[in-house]
Amino acid sequence: MEIITTISELEALYDNASPASLDKVTPVITPMYRTWIEASRFCILSTVGTEGTDATPRGDDGPVVRITDSKTLLMPDWRGNNRLDNLRNIVIDPRISLMFMIPGNCNLVRINGTAKLTADPELCASFAKKDIHPKIVIVITVDELYFQCAKAIMRSGLWNGTDDTLNIPTAGDLIKEIQKNFDGETYDNSYLDHASQTIWG
Repeated sequence: MEIITTISELEALYDNASPASLDKVTPVITPMYRTWIEASRFCILSTVGTEGTDATPRGDDGPVVRITDSKTLLMPDWRGNNRLDNLRNIVIDPRISLMFMIPGNCNLVRINGTAKLTADPELCASFAKKDIHPKIVIVITVDELYFQCAKAIMRSGLWNGTDDTLNIPTAGDLIKEIQKNFDGETYDNSYLDHASQTIWG
């Protein structure tokens, strides 16, 4: 297997980027992009740090981020597994990417920029849900913003509601495969109730 080791080797295999793929990039959140992002309740947050890269899902019951101006987004850090992978990375290296998704829509919206963390009490409290507020808010500065073409979603049939995922392993199965004495069945049976009780904090 031959490995490509230079940019020139890579570029020789492809045509030039389509003009539209370059023209669609903007350094600010335009009114239409604002509408799109505010309709998104889910995104993937990607960061890089000394340990490597991380990407995690982020979701909310309304817009997954709050837009404060044409360059700034705020993302509350709702309770997860407390690994803090992305948060540690942001402290070390502020570079960040976001990919916003809307069910049924084959386009994606991507943001590249930088981030910092704040535990400002007033700001965290402004995101309160059921008297619970996040410990941290991620403050994101936009460097570039653009939509991703729909082909990947179209190829995968992501929103088609197919049944080909019914026989995949459960979360409990996946843990038990690594930790042989783990009670995967109890984990799976109790997870929905546990998650509903701790979904915000």
